[in-house]
Amino acid sequence: MKAVVLAGGSGSRLAPVTGPINKHFLPIYNKPMIYYPLSMVMLCGIREVMLVVNPGDLDKFRALLGNGEELGMRIEYVIQPFPRGLAEGLILSEQFLKGESVCYVLGDNIFFGHDLTYILKEAMADIEENGGAYVFGYNVKDPWRFGVVEFDSEGRVISIEEKPRSPKSNFAVVGLYFYDSMAVEYAKEACPSDRGEIEITSVNNRYLEEGRLKVKLLGRGFAWFDAGTHNSLLEAGEFVATIENKTGLMIGCIEEIAFNNGWIDIEQLKRLAGRLSGTFYGDYLWERIRRIDAGN
Repeated sequence: MKAVVLAGGSGSRLAPVTGPINKHFLPIYNKPMIYYPLSMVMLCGIREVMLVVNPGDLDKFRALLGNGEELGMRIEYVIQPFPRGLAEGLILSEQFLKGESVCYVLGDNIFFGHDLTYILKEAMADIEENGGAYVFGYNVKDPWRFGVVEFDSEGRVISIEEKPRSPKSNFAVVGLYFYDSMAVEYAKEACPSDRGEIEITSVNNRYLEEGRLKVKLLGRGFAWFDAGTHNSLLEAGEFVATIENKTGLMIGCIEEIAFNNGWIDIEQLKRLAGRLSGTFYGDYLWERIRRIDAGN
């Protein structure tokens, strides 16, 4: 399985902050927003990643992440000239995916919860073994902002509606999707919505119509942030700060995850930490290195 992270768009909901900068470079506490979805992919054990980016941001992403080699990964980039809907990222990544299954992540989505890594790997394994699509639902107070899942009396999914005026439930589909190799074709065949966009909900509904969609609900033990608004950006930063300051462990530290995955050795981790010496982030990496060297 490969991964695609959608990191383009205009960030209009965060204007004027996003006037001079792509929202995916904005800080969520102590690291860029893009680190969080990238870390999700890494926790799944996926090493080949495509970032869908704006034309003017390509060099900035390359300066931040390079080609992924320093993390033991392969990171590629594809330009999205104009944002035409969430599902467009799948179409733009067709040559990269080459018919493989995909973990598709929205670049402004942040997740945290007990056994999250296990749940992600479970979804990944299910798609690789059985095909279809595997998505996640989360209870929200403002479902009209999202794709909303409707269930029947026995808990079976019967519809997913994009930004409904009258939501049929409070369960939003979060920005993390696992698809088999048909996802690109379904995105290409989707008709643009009334908003003129190729909706990811159209792809999900195609799988639903074929009886090949699974929806797993994330319960109270999980936190999900769609950090594309001023309030959610602030809430996400405060949440990460609270967890990290209480536990002493970082969320979304891509260098640490690369080491834990066995993709880089301790010497490479030290080189990466050395570039950040004198910063809070660098100090964290050096503390982790000291514990590793001490056998802890």
